[in-house]
Amino acid sequence: MGLPLLLGLLFSRTGGLLPQSIEQPNSCITAERLCLADPACNATYQILENCSRSYAKNSFLILDHGARNKCLQAETMIRNSHFQECKCQRRTQRQEEQCLRIYWTVHSTVSEGDFNLEMSPYENVVSEESLKTNYNKLATQVSGSHLAGDHTNPCLQVAQVCSLNRRCGRLRTMYVANCSPKDGHPCNQRKCHQELKHFFGKVDMDFTKRFLFCPCQDEFCGERRRKTIVPDCSFQNSSKPNCLVLLDSCLKDYICKSRLADFQEQCKPSSSSSDGCFQHNHATCLEAYMGMIGTPMTPNYISNSTADVTLWCSCENSGNHKEDCEEILNLFSSNRCLRSAMQSQMGLNQVNTKDQEELQFISSPNIQGDGTSTVLTAKMYWESVKKTQPEVLMQNRHLFSHSVYSGDRLSLFTLTLTLLLLSLGSP
Repeated sequence: MGLPLLLGLLFSRTGGLLPQSIEQPNSCITAERLCLADPACNATYQILENCSRSYAKNSFLILDHGARNKCLQAETMIRNSHFQECKCQRRTQRQEEQCLRIYWTVHSTVSEGDFNLEMSPYENVVSEESLKTNYNKLATQVSGSHLAGDHTNPCLQVAQVCSLNRRCGRLRTMYVANCSPKDGHPCNQRKCHQELKHFFGKVDMDFTKRFLFCPCQDEFCGERRRKTIVPDCSFQNSSKPNCLVLLDSCLKDYICKSRLADFQEQCKPSSSSSDGCFQHNHATCLEAYMGMIGTPMTPNYISNSTADVTLWCSCENSGNHKEDCEEILNLFSSNRCLRSAMQSQMGLNQVNTKDQEELQFISSPNIQGDGTSTVLTAKMYWESVKKTQPEVLMQNRHLFSHSVYSGDRLSLFTLTLTLLLLSLGSP
């Protein structure tokens, strides 16, 4: 008796359609369903869909004056209806592509002729609290087992921890297999990208962030970090395409276009901000960056010896569009906000000055050392982190537990004296 009554109540509240019960109120899918049931909204939406198809085949600027005005009027009307401020769930949802198709139909004229989208179609629901997983518990298991290996290579440690997590280990094995050549034949980049998107979409970010942004002290670690996404397949080709070609390919794909818009909004740099970011949210910036992996505009590290990232493209033979091309390239290679967010995740000092352009391997704290000077430098650094970056303290405590604090404890007098000498010697 209880179950039929419960099902009846559920169906009555959803109009007989169970899937609607899990739809978000501001979802573009929900908005489209409501619009199609409204004759006036439906007619305007059909006009806008025709406009969207025209943009895909031609260009907004090529359409005649009357057609452009008709499209602009329809978009204004439709965005003031059920679609007002509609958004899409992030990439863990099965209906992502359907929702994004609707979103870009409603916003089709906004981005025509301009790659500066800067308006993300995704709901901004990321928080540090939502990212907590059992990573630290698994890391403790690794440290006390035969898997411990080289404590000076945090990228290796992350891989070992991932192997203990069922989902992380399985999906990592899948993308590595699909991004590797088989029987002498080159890899299938499309399939590789698909599996990479699946990995970064389904695995908890507490794992994926550590994979991409593990703090390295040497080139062995740096090489492992750079090869995380199997760059021979996912990142680079035999020759670098022009960045404008890369952009054009991205804008024709709903998911790539959406993630580029998300990246531009969440990682928008600010020269007047102390953390380098207009949005002041490193977590959302890094998530947006990870969202680009597996798209035609997949970024990666430049080399084994630096933490700078870039796209696999160049601006040679760009003609009159060279400035536009360089702007695309600089979205990743010269993005102050992205660099600051990566530094924060890696447990490095924040970017506080405009002239600090490169993020190189740091020599302190030297987690491979065991002398008194190493312990002192690391302790000073750690105290600074506790005051300025509490999230870094929680994320990286386990990386230092086997190295930095293995030396003798220093007296308060020694620490105070050293800090005084350093301050007097500063320019």
